[in-house]
Order: sequence, then C-alpha cells, then structure tokens
Amino acid sequence: MSEGTVTSADGTTIAYTAWGAGDPIVIIDGATAYRATNPLNQETAGLLADEFLVINYDRRGRGESGDTLPYAGEREFEDLQAIIEQAGQGRPATVFGWSSGGNLALNAAEHGVPIARLALFEPNAAVDDARPPLPGDYVARLDAAIADGRPGDAVAVFLTAAAMVPEGAVAGMREQDFWAGLEAVAPTIAYDGRQVGDTLSGKPLRPELWQNIGIPVLVMHGIGTWPALAAGSRAIAAHLPTSTLTPVPGEDHSTTPDVLAAALRAFIKEN
Repeated sequence: MSEGTVTSADGTTIAYTAWGAGDPIVIIDGATAYRATNPLNQETAGLLADEFLVINYDRRGRGESGDTLPYAGEREFEDLQAIIEQAGQGRPATVFGWSSGGNLALNAAEHGVPIARLALFEPNAAVDDARPPLPGDYVARLDAAIADGRPGDAVAVFLTAAAMVPEGAVAGMREQDFWAGLEAVAPTIAYDGRQVGDTLSGKPLRPELWQNIGIPVLVMHGIGTWPALAAGSRAIAAHLPTSTLTPVPGEDHSTTPDVLAAALRAFIKEN
C-alpha cells in the first residue's frame, strides 16, 4: 500500500491510496464518504491487489484533498483524469463508483475522461414513484445552508431529501459523535447534487443523457437493498446500451468486499 497526491488541472491537490500493480481500478466514493470513512474500499483493494493497481482517492473538499472554489462539475472530471494519468500511469482504467460516485463516473466518461470500463453500485436514479423525487430546489437549499454557516442543516437536507431518512431519526443523529464529521464535508454534498442532476426527478432519463458512452458498463445493486435503489439501478442499466445489470448479495445500499472484488474481477476479465 502506498499514499500520494496528484495535481488536478486547476491546481487542486488530490490525495489517494494505492494497492498492488497492474492496470488500474479507480474507486470513487459517493456523497459524504472518503478514504478515512469507508474501510470497505481498502478491504476490496486488498483482494484485488494481486492483479490490479487499485486506487481510492478523496474527492475534492474531503479528507486530505484540497478544494478550489467555485465548484464546477468539470473539475471533478479533471480530478479523475489526473488520478488515471498520474497515479495510474495512463494505463487502461476501470472506474468503479458507489452511489452518486457512479453518477460522477458516468458524467466523466460522457465528457471524454479516458476510461476503459465502468462499474457502478446503485447509482442514483428515480424514474417513477418508487421513491419521492429529489426536490427541484435541493442544490439551492444546500448552497444556502453552507453560505449561511449552517453545515448541519445541509447534512439534514441531504439525509431527508436524498437519503430518505425520517426527520425524527435525523434529529437523533445530530447528537451522535459522527455528526461533526458529516458537517466537515457538508460543503461537498451539493457537489454530488450537481453530479446527480435530474436523474432523481421521478421522470424518465433524458434520451441524450450519457449518449456518448460506448464502453462496457456493469451496474450492480444489492439483492436485499431498498426497492427504490434497485429500481434506480435497473433504470440506468436499461438506459445504457452497453450495460449489464447484475444483482449481487448486499443490502442497505452496500455489499461486502469479497462480493465486490469478485464482481469487478470477473467484469474486467470479460471485457
């Protein structure tokens, strides 16, 4: 295992951890998560390091990575490209994204980041009434809370509107030790909101969305996950002509390292 940094196109420093050697697998976390908070990535990397160079990086504004304002979605595409080119030595890269990190990966591929194949676990989509749509003012509410110095309120907006956590449960979460960590990354929650865009609107995905993606795509969801998340994965898989939908053992918007590592290894070997 090694740690390092790359420099993105706008000069932002992006920190990463790498395991193994070979063609790279780059892991992108979803909203609020980063290397120090998602040990599943390290465990998965350990299972793949015999054959691949597995890279997990802190998205801008989280963990040990820097940030440069104002935010633009393109900056995160540049971050990923810097990781592939500098940490991955420009070799053919598989990019794996959790949740809204999967939406980011799709957007980056659409905008020409050199990706050999995409793997996604429960990317964000809502095209029917399987879950309430994301409010149209979701990102604006997040931005306003951060601008007003209310990071806890931004976290609460994310949990209730995006993650569908009951308001009463959020009130109890505010009293827990982990809440301070969520507030620390609260400014980045709107970044994910912008990457998700209108995919959680409750309407069919726009025909032109991701229309330039011609690489192999694996879309996974947990067999025991929440029905709305499985429905979203099915919708994205159906939207992408080069995709394969694979239900895997897992629940509560997650799976286990052995399941994920085996799925990624098989997908890469088949494509």
